[in-house]
Amino acid sequence: MMRALVTGADGFVGHHLVAHLSTEGDRIVESSCDITNRDEIVGEFARADAEVVYHLAGQADVGGSWQNPAQTMRVNVEGTLNVLDAARLAGCRRVVVVTSADVYGRISEADLPIRETHDLRPVSPYAASKAAVEMVCIQAGLGHGLDVVRIRAFNHLGPGQSDRFVASAIASRIAACEREGSSVVKVGTLDARRDFTDVRDVVRAYRSLMADGQSGEVYNVCSGRDRSVRDVTDILVGLSTADITLETDPALVRPVDLSVLRGDNSKISNCTGWSPTIPIEQTLEDLLGFWRSKL
Repeated sequence: MMRALVTGADGFVGHHLVAHLSTEGDRIVESSCDITNRDEIVGEFARADAEVVYHLAGQADVGGSWQNPAQTMRVNVEGTLNVLDAARLAGCRRVVVVTSADVYGRISEADLPIRETHDLRPVSPYAASKAAVEMVCIQAGLGHGLDVVRIRAFNHLGPGQSDRFVASAIASRIAACEREGSSVVKVGTLDARRDFTDVRDVVRAYRSLMADGQSGEVYNVCSGRDRSVRDVTDILVGLSTADITLETDPALVRPVDLSVLRGDNSKISNCTGWSPTIPIEQTLEDLLGFWRSKL
């Protein structure tokens, strides 16, 4: 059992992490503080008496980061600095910080699967902020002796996810068709291949790394397998009670910088024994069920 504080506990992944930690018998403090307010976050950590911290809070809108890069940097970088300082001052023994596979940036297919040793070449302001977060984590370890484990999370999905993400967006449109008696689902680019992992497997990985990860190290959390958006869409269509017809909407089509993205999860597997267990079919069935109940 661990006494854990979770920042970003009210977010998509945060909800699932809190649920998983509860089943493991951990005592949880759910933080809703503004992480850019140093005094507030330091005070909350001091009162929480937490043994460990999961830092999930931040600005996660990749597209929005282009419109407001300064705010993205402030929330993600300055916010993480405040969280790490608060954890150190409160005497927390370990902090797990979730960054993103976006830090790898543009890569060639010859580089796949992506390992943690790959160069960081961030493209978006969001990705740059997460790369900077990693430097803040390294400095906290080297400069203050704080035990920090970094996680580079690849695509994850599951019930409760926002429809700003492709699989959840398609699931929400299919659920709407079922409810309204319509059949046409608008889609964008379906050929891109991505490394998808169920969010419930992802949060298991986070706790595994909290328990057994090596201080100062960084770990990919991914399935190690790529699937096309078309495959994901076909599974969702097959689960639907409606007679669905897919229709390409030019407004939803995005240029594909990289046709395939796939991570290497051997480092976390070797360190903790973690591997994903939930089949993609189950993930998508649960995701569609979430949107049916929400609508």
